[in-house]
Amino acid sequence: MSKTRLIINKNGSIKIEGDFEIMDQDGVVYGLEGRTALGLCRCGLSSNKPFCDGSHRNNFECESKAFDLPPMKTK
Repeated sequence: MSKTRLIINKNGSIKIEGDFEIMDQDGVVYGLEGRTALGLCRCGLSSNKPFCDGSHRNNFECESKAFDLPPMKTK
């Protein structure tokens, strides 16, 4: 399987592809039924959070462009 990729979609979800698992805050793993790609909600409108159900359409505007983070601080 290829490395995990997260794609920040314009006005939409975060698409995750590759070999991954998703856990809740208690460490319980979501049953993804073999999926190797899916969308994660970032608009807060999905009724299936944390997964995208398309509710963002025409209700969410956020365009992200890639940039370089500053170097990590040393301790």
